[in-house]
Amino acid sequence: MSLLPHSLELLAPARDAAIGIEAINHGADAVYIGGPCFGARTSADNSVADIARLVQHAHRFNSRIFVTLNTILRDDELEPARQLAWQLHDAGVDALIIQDMGLLELELPPIQLHASTQTDIRTPEKARFLQDVGLSQLVLARELDLAQIAAIRAATSPERCTLEFFVHGALCVAYSGQCYISAAHTGRSANRGECSQACRLPYQVVDGKGRFVAHDKHVLSLKDNNQSANLAALVAAGVRSFKIEGRYKDMAYVKNITAHYRRLLDALIEERQDSGHPLARASSGRTTFSFTPDPQQNFNREFTDYFVPGRQDAIGAFDTPKNPGLPIGHVSQTGPNWVELTLADRQTVLHNGDGLCYYNLQKELVGMAINRAQPLSAAKGRWRVYPKDAMTELKDLRQGLEVRRNRDVDWLRALDKKSSDRRIGVWASLRVQDDAVQLTLTDEDGIQVSAQHDFPAASRQPAHSPVAAQDQASTQISRLGTTIFIAISADVVWATADFDPVVLPSSLLNALRRDAVLALELARARAFVRLPRARPVEPPVPYPEETLSYLANVFNQRAHDFYVRHGVRLIAPAYEAIEELGEVSLMITKHCVRFSLSLCPKQAKGIIGVQGFVKAEPLQLINGKEKLTLRFDCKPCEMHVMGKMKPSVANQSRKELAAAQNGVPITFHKTRPVPPLGH
Repeated sequence: MSLLPHSLELLAPARDAAIGIEAINHGADAVYIGGPCFGARTSADNSVADIARLVQHAHRFNSRIFVTLNTILRDDELEPARQLAWQLHDAGVDALIIQDMGLLELELPPIQLHASTQTDIRTPEKARFLQDVGLSQLVLARELDLAQIAAIRAATSPERCTLEFFVHGALCVAYSGQCYISAAHTGRSANRGECSQACRLPYQVVDGKGRFVAHDKHVLSLKDNNQSANLAALVAAGVRSFKIEGRYKDMAYVKNITAHYRRLLDALIEERQDSGHPLARASSGRTTFSFTPDPQQNFNREFTDYFVPGRQDAIGAFDTPKNPGLPIGHVSQTGPNWVELTLADRQTVLHNGDGLCYYNLQKELVGMAINRAQPLSAAKGRWRVYPKDAMTELKDLRQGLEVRRNRDVDWLRALDKKSSDRRIGVWASLRVQDDAVQLTLTDEDGIQVSAQHDFPAASRQPAHSPVAAQDQASTQISRLGTTIFIAISADVVWATADFDPVVLPSSLLNALRRDAVLALELARARAFVRLPRARPVEPPVPYPEETLSYLANVFNQRAHDFYVRHGVRLIAPAYEAIEELGEVSLMITKHCVRFSLSLCPKQAKGIIGVQGFVKAEPLQLINGKEKLTLRFDCKPCEMHVMGKMKPSVANQSRKELAAAQNGVPITFHKTRPVPPLGH
C-alpha cells in the first residue's frame, strides 16, 4: 500500500530533529532524516531518541518520517542494521529508505521500505521489479524526462507503489549510485556516505592531441535543480511525492524551500479541486507564513530543470561551484576602504553583514562581505559599502563591474524567528443543556470528540442580550491560538427552542475548550495508522538481467543471495570490494561535457565542412595529479568518466575491509556457474 493515488506528498529534508520539526511546521507532508548510522550523509546522523521526538510532532499532523538506511553494507554491518531497523520501528518511524537489497533477506520489522535514489531507477523494468519485491515508494533517477517517468508509471501500480522525484536542490552529476571517483581516489565511498565531491573541482579539459579545450572549469559541476515550473507536468506523468534535496542544509534553507513548494502544491491542489480528477494533501492542516518564500535567497548555483523537459545546453555551473547570487547593480567608484554602488532597483536595501560577490577577469567568483552599508542617495540607488576585507584583496574590482548579492542578512533574520503557523481546521459546536454544557470538536479528518462540564440551573444568570451572549460564547470557544487547531466555525446551540439564553462564564468555556482540545489530540494520536509493509510477489519475480557488474553495488553475501533468488546467474562484487583495479567507469552520467562545450557530433551535423569529421573522441580531465578520461556513448547519450583506483588507496582500503570483515573475504562467482544436468 502506498500513498492514495490522488494525494500529493511534499517530502522535506532534515539534518536534525529541530530542522525536521520546522519542516513539518512549514508544510511538509513527510520528512526524511538520517539515523545514527548507515545513512548516505555521514555528518547528518541523529539519535533514535531525537527521531522519536520528531515522529511525535509529525504525527500530530498526519505527516510521516522516513529514515535513511541507504548505504551499501558489509557483512558485519547487516546485524547492526537489522537491530537499528527495529529500534526505528519502535520509535514510530514510518519508512526506511534503503539501497542494499541484502536488507530484504533479513528479519525486518513490519515497516514500509522505500527505494533510495542510490538504487538508480531509470527503467520501467527496474521500477517494476523493486515494486514486486516489496518497496512501496521509488525515488526515480533525476535524469529522467517526463515521457520516461510516465513509462515507469505505466509499468507499475499506483496502488502498490508511489513514484517520488527530486524537485529541488543540489544535483549529483552521476546517476546516483554510479559514482566511484571518491572511492578510487580517496578510499571514501559515495555509496557509503563519504563522497569527496570530485565533481565540484576545477579541471583542465584536454583532447586526444593534448590541446586544451577548457581551462580551470568545473565541468562536472551542475546548477541546482528547480522544478517549480514543472509540478503540474510531473503530476500528470505520475509523480506523487515531491522531494527536496538537502540533508546537509541549514534551517533557513529548509524553511524557505519547504514553504515555496507548499505554496505551489497547494495552488495546484486548489486549481484541480473542482475538476474530474481532484488532488489532495497527504497530511493535515494548512500553513501560513510570515515571509515570502524565495528560492533565490538560499545558497544555489543558479537553477536548471535538468532533463525533465528534455536535454538542454545550460545545465552546468562551470565557472564556480559557489553561490553567485543575483545581480543587484554596478560599481560606480572605489575608495581606499569603500566601494560605491549604483543599484538597479531603487527599492533594494543593503545591510551590514550582507554578502556581495563579483566575477574577476578570470571569471572566478570573488566574495565581498559588507562590514558597513551606508545609503548615499536612496532615491538614486547609490550606496557606499565598507568591505570586511582590505581593498587590496578584492582582485579586479573596478568601475562598471556588475555586483551580485548572495546573502541578505535581513531576510535571513526573519527566518531565525517563528515564521510559519500550521493549523488543523475544526468545527466547534457548544450545546447548552438543562444541567450541563457540552463542547464538540470535529476536525478536518472527521475525528470527533466531546467534553462536558456541569452547569446547574442554580448557578446560571439570564442573558440581558441573547445575541451578545451567544456571540461571546462563540468567540470564546474559537480561541485556539496556542494549539495546533483553528476554528472554521463555532456554533452555540440551546437545548430546546424555549430555553432561555444565559451568560456562560469564561472560566467554564476555557475549561471546556482545554478538555476538548486535549481529547482531540489524543483521539488523533489513536487514529493515526502507519502504512503497512508491502508483501513481495511470490514466487520471486526475476530480475531484469541475468548478469550484474560492480555497478550493482553488491557488497555482502545477503545481497548476493537476494539476486540469486531472483534469477541472476553472475554477480560481481561492488567496487568497494577492491577487485576492479583496472580502468573502469568511475562515473556514469547523462551530463555530456562535449555537448555542453558545443563539441557534440550530433550538434555538428548541420555545420558545413564539419559533418562527417567530428567524432566523440575521448577527452581528459586533469586536476593536479589526478587524471580522468571521458568516453562518450552516443547511442544512449551518456558519458563515462574512466579511471583506476590508486594502488595506495587499494592497499589501505583492503586492510580496512579485511579488519572489518574479521578476515572473511567477500566471495562471488568469477564465471557463470554451470547449471546441473537436466536443467
